[in-house]
Amino acid sequence: MKKAISLFVLVLFFSCNGSAQKNETKEKETYPVTKTDKEWKEQLTEKQYYVLRKAGTERPFSSPLNKNYEKGVYHCAACDTPLFKSEHKFDSGTGWPSFDREIKGNVAYGTDNNLGYSRDEEHCATCGGHLGHVFNDGPKETTGKRHCINGVALKFVPSEE
Repeated sequence: MKKAISLFVLVLFFSCNGSAQKNETKEKETYPVTKTDKEWKEQLTEKQYYVLRKAGTERPFSSPLNKNYEKGVYHCAACDTPLFKSEHKFDSGTGWPSFDREIKGNVAYGTDNNLGYSRDEEHCATCGGHLGHVFNDGPKETTGKRHCINGVALKFVPSEE
């Protein structure tokens, strides 16, 4: 019985220690655009704040940008950084705006383990806002990538043509 309790305490110690280290690393990330939580709440809508600042996910098929086929550029809704071009957008059928590539240097990547398995998370490289995830099931004739992005995290800027 003592061995079982010792093992339990040991496992508990290491699992807590691992979480603390992960949170410590996350807090140290800095971005060119930083604001307090209060400032983000004042600037963003409730849904934008939930997705961009709390890594939430909007309901599928809820964004008007999912079926937007106009020419232009999709910017970060929080800091206006250009993230994706309309020419790289495709209909994935998933219910979220999808792109086969990002604008290089403007999207940063991390690992998301919130669902119990690892996913490649995408966030704005300028403000750190959560955008969505990237998967390897995109169009094979281009990059093979599917950047699955929350529409509420984006602001569409139509081209001036």
